[in-house]
Amino acid sequence: MKTNKKEQMYAFRILKPILGLAFKLYYNPKVIGKENIPKEDSIIVVGNHKHIMDQCPIILATKRPIHYMAKSEYFDKNHKDGKFAWFFKLVGCIPVNRKIHDDDAKSAAMQVLNNGWALGLFPEGTRNALKEEKIKELFELTDKKISFEDFQGKIKCTKTSQINYLEELIKLKKINKKDAIQNIYRVDDYLQELVTNKVITKEDYNEHFLLPLKYGAVSMAQKTDSYIVPFGISGEYKFRSKDLVIRIGKPFKVSQKEDLEKVNKKLAKEIRTLIQKNNEK
Repeated sequence: MKTNKKEQMYAFRILKPILGLAFKLYYNPKVIGKENIPKEDSIIVVGNHKHIMDQCPIILATKRPIHYMAKSEYFDKNHKDGKFAWFFKLVGCIPVNRKIHDDDAKSAAMQVLNNGWALGLFPEGTRNALKEEKIKELFELTDKKISFEDFQGKIKCTKTSQINYLEELIKLKKINKKDAIQNIYRVDDYLQELVTNKVITKEDYNEHFLLPLKYGAVSMAQKTDSYIVPFGISGEYKFRSKDLVIRIGKPFKVSQKEDLEKVNKKLAKEIRTLIQKNNEK
């Protein structure tokens, strides 16, 4: 990565107003807490990951260029996910090879922070949404009264973390497979009912609301004395969405003496709380 920030982000400043306007007009996002993003000093912006567009509302919420870490497939024009490879390269995103412990990506991210800039990443590591292969697997367990396409449309927003938890509860014999399948279209509500019925605890529910957070964000924040800026996204990315809300929380730092496991739990709680506030009526 070049250290000349002005030269690096030239394309970003040209493309941002154009693509930003298109994004706002199409998705109609509601962003709360823009003022919580520090205007200077190194920061790591982190939140839940549910859609490929999740970085866009945060990028548009600040004048600061944010160097997002993104899977390396996005940078390969020959890969199915590389349709916008040119964009990821031009705006200063950092490619991450998720198949290995990518030291080059970590080094580039640390350089961003040591330069006093802004880094963006998703500590869940991948989108907390069902992949097609998993959706097919679940479809085979149903009575197939609807087509696969309709099933996919109904279940596409279900969290992978919560499906994994249902499977764990079946293995523990706390619920049976039939009940789980009958509630497959309303997994979150079903889990909350299990809390009410004292089958699981509120802490169990909260722990499985997100995928387990990786330690990269809190570790880099501690090493570089950077602020962590949490955010929570809820709702759907669809034309003129009525419920797409992005809430940005208060920044905080990680002291040299703090235990990273505790800080990571704090971060997960902050993100969950922001999402829950989005859903409050």
